[in-house]
Amino acid sequence: MLRIAHDRRSQWLGEARVEVQSRQIHGYRRAFRVAGAGPPLLLIHGIGDSSRTWDEIMPTLARNHLVIAPDLLGHGDSDKPRADYSVAAYANGMRDLLSALDIDRVTLVGHSLGGGVAMQFAYQFPDRTERLVLVASGGVGRGVSPVLRAAALPGAPLALAALRLPGARAAVGLAVEVLERLDTGLGLDAVDLRRVVDALPDHTARAAFIRSLRSVVDWRGQVVTMLDRSYLVRGMPTMLMWGSRDSVVPVGHAHKAHTAMPGSRLEIFDEAGHFPFRSDPARFVGLLEDFCASTEASTWSIEQWRALLRTGRAGARADVPAEFDRELQSESERSAT
Repeated sequence: MLRIAHDRRSQWLGEARVEVQSRQIHGYRRAFRVAGAGPPLLLIHGIGDSSRTWDEIMPTLARNHLVIAPDLLGHGDSDKPRADYSVAAYANGMRDLLSALDIDRVTLVGHSLGGGVAMQFAYQFPDRTERLVLVASGGVGRGVSPVLRAAALPGAPLALAALRLPGARAAVGLAVEVLERLDTGLGLDAVDLRRVVDALPDHTARAAFIRSLRSVVDWRGQVVTMLDRSYLVRGMPTMLMWGSRDSVVPVGHAHKAHTAMPGSRLEIFDEAGHFPFRSDPARFVGLLEDFCASTEASTWSIEQWRALLRTGRAGARADVPAEFDRELQSESERSAT
């Protein structure tokens, strides 16, 4: 049962009461939002974002689920130490938070970087994963927005600090308006991307953002991939949700991931960008509820996991088209250079 923390705040979002709580884990404050009761859902936000990104869908989901939306370490109201901000470290952090809350198994919903964290969690802790939902997820291919590539460059911390100078916010606002009027893919996400930038109020938040970004992106694009281990979700209910006009992680990654994960379900949101759950929250919640209701929670044994690892990719290739194997090999060769 979820224990109520002493450090908590409450807010009303729609019909649900959302508790804003925190736990001290390994000496650091881990903030999270929680609402509802029932089968648990863990919502993991993207880089530079926070649990507030889920505000519009948490009340509806909380009607049938216990919904936990953490602020990743270095984000939101969580502490921002000089620490390990790798995808694996984030996955460990999610395990530790769930353990502190006495929650054994969850359905994972990860957006962007959070999708990579969700996939890593499923890989590291399959016995604690019931279902996997990847939303505009990172870790599928090298391609990523040039804005994020630029933010990984050496001078990026100074550029982010400059955004706090007088007049910078007005300039960013003007750029957002221009992008929206041009009807570009980036324009669809401009308001949310500005929200992410505005959530970097001080040097500790900016430093955590840069550390997180550089663990997954460099000037050439994404540096981590889940393609080499995607066969391990065989038998685990998996759904992919993407915006057709995603300018941050292109929709082509959705089709690539769908091919790499036999049996997965793919849902494309027409005319949506990188935040489909904000563009069309009603459809997003409907699809997620249907997915949870129509699939059996995954159950893994140590023996099954060992058998899959021993079989490896060679055993999965019979189900995967040749063009995917060539792409996987290409990714591997590029990573080695």
